[in-house]
Amino acid sequence: MTLDLDGGLTDEAFALAGSIAAPVMEFAVDHTTVAIERTVARLFGVDGVDELGVPFPNVLVDALGPGLPGGLALPLAQACIERSASPQQVAEAVAAGEKLGSDPNLSGEARELAARLAREADERIVAQRARRDALIAEHGDPQTPWLYVIVATGNIHEDARQAQAAARAGADVVAVIRSTAQSLLDYVPYGETTEGFGGTFATQANFRCVRAALDELMPEAGRYLRLTNYASGLCMPEIAACGALERLDMMLNDSMYGILFRDINPERTFCDQYVSRMINGRAGIIINTGEDNYLTTASGREGGHTVVASTLINRALALAAGIPEAQIGLGHAFEIDPDLPGQIVDEWALALLIRELFPNCPIKYMPPTKHVTGDIFRTHAIGSMFNLVGVATGQHIQLLSVLTEAVHTPFLADRLLAIQDARRVFEAARPLRDSLAPVPGGPLELRAQQVLAEAVALLRRVDEVGMFAAIAQGWFADTARPRDGGRGREGVAERGPDYVNPFLELWEPQLAGWASG
Repeated sequence: MTLDLDGGLTDEAFALAGSIAAPVMEFAVDHTTVAIERTVARLFGVDGVDELGVPFPNVLVDALGPGLPGGLALPLAQACIERSASPQQVAEAVAAGEKLGSDPNLSGEARELAARLAREADERIVAQRARRDALIAEHGDPQTPWLYVIVATGNIHEDARQAQAAARAGADVVAVIRSTAQSLLDYVPYGETTEGFGGTFATQANFRCVRAALDELMPEAGRYLRLTNYASGLCMPEIAACGALERLDMMLNDSMYGILFRDINPERTFCDQYVSRMINGRAGIIINTGEDNYLTTASGREGGHTVVASTLINRALALAAGIPEAQIGLGHAFEIDPDLPGQIVDEWALALLIRELFPNCPIKYMPPTKHVTGDIFRTHAIGSMFNLVGVATGQHIQLLSVLTEAVHTPFLADRLLAIQDARRVFEAARPLRDSLAPVPGGPLELRAQQVLAEAVALLRRVDEVGMFAAIAQGWFADTARPRDGGRGREGVAERGPDYVNPFLELWEPQLAGWASG
């Protein structure tokens, strides 16, 4: 099933996306943030909290004060040399009132130590990536679309049990979603947590707990089981680092979600997403973008082109961070209004358009939420239509529609019904992908061409004014966010002439030629 897309428009769309992303990247590579420097501490092995519950990475970065433009790596390495201590021991000393290293005579030796600590962290990340590859080779990869199920009880130990139950029922990807508003915390909570509202806190210990539960079940399941969480909000790069060290497989890691839906400062977000994606790329983690959310605030029928435009920009930014297309999980949604005649044709056309624009990306397809009501029978029927379109258009990752999602936190039985429905529809309709073809000039093709043309028109406007101005004018998700507004702007600093970050020296890709990737 393929569309006869306008090749000229398609080429222009990709070129415009690269042009739009370039100035954003220039800003990101010239700046650092408190979250990026806390990530350096975490990757150097710093963890835990002080007696007041403040995470040690925050303690260290707070101690930098006006030294943020120079980065944390060199002062921390100097302190390690001065005290003959580990980064963890230095963090504990700073929490007790001591100062970071400041002896300029140690800068050469400190650079060598910082580089060695970075290489050791990189080796741990690469080892986890190799472990994933080995487990996939041992247990096998499930057939696509992968069945993606959310668990979110607030208690990580219950989440681990529910993750195993979902996998036994047929889930291929388990997402432990974060506690409500964690994205607005400018620190990463510590340890295994047992309380949370609407989700469970994203912590390194929690990642480790669910990862172990899924690993334990893989021999029984007979396939590799993927784990996902959120690397977004004010701690994007830190959480990406935690996920890389604990072998998460996917992370919701969007370039604009935090800006549009959590009012996080745009400059902070674009800097943090760059480094977080660099980490995810190195770790072999599939990122998931958040364009599906646009249609919860904008019209599904009228806003489809904004989704397409944003996926193009998101891909360009991800390539710039060194993520190959095989790890760029672009997102879109099935936001059908069942009361509009012929709407499933619109949904089918949009799904097919995005699938064909990005043939090498693992597209993530989100279920209907905007028009879901307390009528669970109606919701279940819409979910079946969603599953039909997903398998027929070749989506890669299918986040399942759960019949009580709009009513309360779903019970296990609700998720079981969602998995059973998806498996039933997938098996019945899988041949449709290779059995149907759009009628030339018919409704599917016309709608797809219309959305593509509208997306290119939007990209032209964004390219003219710049990404920051487009966001400020509310061109995405009908939500306006000014460049100097939102949370976290005070945590952004221009890199100084003596800025040192050994991880960027290891991983930072060359900008020349990235946009054409």
